[in-house]
Amino acid sequence: MPEVIFPGPEGRLEGRYHPTKIKDAPIAIILHPHPQFGGTMNNRVVYNLHYTFHNMGFNVLRFNFRGVGRSQGEYDQGIGELSDAASALDYLQSMNQNAKHCWVAGFSFGAWIGMQLLMRRPEITGFISVSPPANMYDFSFLAPCPSSGLIINGLGDRVAPPADTVSLVNKLHEQKGITITHQEVEGAGHFFEDDHMETLTGSVEEYVKRRLTENTR
Repeated sequence: MPEVIFPGPEGRLEGRYHPTKIKDAPIAIILHPHPQFGGTMNNRVVYNLHYTFHNMGFNVLRFNFRGVGRSQGEYDQGIGELSDAASALDYLQSMNQNAKHCWVAGFSFGAWIGMQLLMRRPEITGFISVSPPANMYDFSFLAPCPSSGLIINGLGDRVAPPADTVSLVNKLHEQKGITITHQEVEGAGHFFEDDHMETLTGSVEEYVKRRLTENTR
């Protein structure tokens, strides 16, 4: 798993890049939870999402937002972090110019950043949002949501209450031309502790594999 350093808007960003030997493989970036609450690219959910995509034959990049680990800069309320994510996608695309599919997966704060990145980057063909904090952040920018994706959360989530996630999903369902798949995991908390992690990665794998065989956005 090569460590990589690539240029971000505020200096260097630190990441882990996992290439595959498959020609023109799809690409994915994985976005970590809130930097001010201990979120890093080595978070357990982020790490497991990374390997789930890699095991499906993706070239995968996860990285630390500004001010985390060896990434330069300091926390910027999500504005700078969105720019960091755009830089990470630029870097990943520069090494994989013929990738036919581009995915973004985010956990918690990273899910909020990931869905904003969708709005900026039309080449993103699918997204995974794990435990999106719809109670803390405004998701109304998703009008319309540009691509289909999976939103997955635990019914035991005390950080981002399930009811707020349901209302977010219901708003997105009203839009035409995209399909939001919503899965709620019985008993799982915000971080998908214990054996709920296997449920999470299994659901992501099943969803992404199905989407890769379809030609719809």
